[in-house]
Amino acid sequence: MGKVSLADIRKAWYYLEGNGFIRTFYAVKEKLEARKTAYHFEPVSEEEWDKQREWSAERTIRFSIVVPTYRTNEEFLLDMLRSVQDQSYPHWELILVDATENDSVRLHLRSALGEMLEEVGYGAAESERSWKDGRVRYVHLIRNSGISENTNRGLAYAMGDYIGLLDHDDVLTVDALYEMAAAVEAGREKGNCARLLYSDEDKCNSERTEYFEPHFKEDFNLDLILTNNYICHFMVMESEMIKRLKLRPKYDGAQDFDLVLRATEELMDSAEKIVHIPKVLYHWRCHANSTAENPKSKEYAYEAGREAVQDFMNVKNIRAIVLPYIHDGYYHWMSQNGPLGCRGDLAAIGGGLYVKNKLVGGRMSMDGEVFYRGLRRQYSGYMHRAILQQSAEALDIRMISVRKECWEVFEQVTGVPYREIKRDRWFDVSTLPAGTDYQAVSLALSKALRERGYRLLYTPRRKAKWRPKMRRIKPIGGSSWN
Repeated sequence: MGKVSLADIRKAWYYLEGNGFIRTFYAVKEKLEARKTAYHFEPVSEEEWDKQREWSAERTIRFSIVVPTYRTNEEFLLDMLRSVQDQSYPHWELILVDATENDSVRLHLRSALGEMLEEVGYGAAESERSWKDGRVRYVHLIRNSGISENTNRGLAYAMGDYIGLLDHDDVLTVDALYEMAAAVEAGREKGNCARLLYSDEDKCNSERTEYFEPHFKEDFNLDLILTNNYICHFMVMESEMIKRLKLRPKYDGAQDFDLVLRATEELMDSAEKIVHIPKVLYHWRCHANSTAENPKSKEYAYEAGREAVQDFMNVKNIRAIVLPYIHDGYYHWMSQNGPLGCRGDLAAIGGGLYVKNKLVGGRMSMDGEVFYRGLRRQYSGYMHRAILQQSAEALDIRMISVRKECWEVFEQVTGVPYREIKRDRWFDVSTLPAGTDYQAVSLALSKALRERGYRLLYTPRRKAKWRPKMRRIKPIGGSSWN
């Protein structure tokens, strides 16, 4: 999708209003350069679909897909329905929870399913009417209680081992549930029972004739999820967990993000139970009223997302305040005492090292790869990741700050005492011997710190939209993250 659309212009103008000309210039320039990289979604072949179907026949894992509907466009509704019916994995049920004040959605479904859509009577407290078509159940609510409460009503009907949430105007790829089931089976064979699984996703236009902006995600990254809901679509969660956590109406607009954060709070010390499937399994449809197409259509959702991250901080007793970042739906947290002062789980924080306006050091993998290497200082990187706080396997010693309790480990690894440059609190790299292999010592230090049970945080230094009075920060309740 290389052409500039009306939606692009609208987004650029909206961004300009909040961030000024210079940032907008580089944001637009980076986006246009990124579009030069071609993307083509390749659907599953009929032969592969048959193989998946054969494999699936011997499996017993069952999925429930819950879809809240409200005044849903008939074409979008039936497209979503077909995307579930066409799954190569057959062990599913679809629960449609309709809050539309009339029978329009029901009539669309009856037109598609015919007499197979059977009325089965009233629901709990006679507040609902429901129909079912084998694996398809339709529930009509007598009033619209909001996206969270409506979805929770659907969860009550779900009988599957895992439950996934699907928007009424989006679609799944035909292998979405197969890939989820295969990942669950693979984990079980290794003695690991996955509790939350998520996939990559992309966007499509209203007619689904174009697919664009693929979101190829990272494996679970604790600190990255605190900056944005990168997990998003398609996600399934263990039935017991999602039914217990439910969606909270307080966070309508970012209810899925709040759900993910609360699940993360439970699973953060057993991250192997959070499984990423690196394959596009979800198409997010862009149309005039969707958040994907029009960022102003759900401004309230961005504030709800910020409040959800703040709630996570409060529950973990982290003295930090969450701020909206320069891109909608992204966040940044700050603390009066700095990250090391408010989080006892962190051994060190690291920043980005630039040479001739290009990133050359910062977050690293344990094989020495530098994340975002070569990126211009003014750019934010793929999905803005280069400017977001995130957990790291390794940090570059040339831009590192280490907590005092770890100075002894630092000296054991590097052979020199830890000393900071007072003006910016980074380690004084000039104290290392001439000829030091910075990559080798960075990896060795990072490994030693993580082996002692600590985490590492990469925190690029960028300004947030506003800076509060830090004395007002008051964490509430919950356990300490120490």
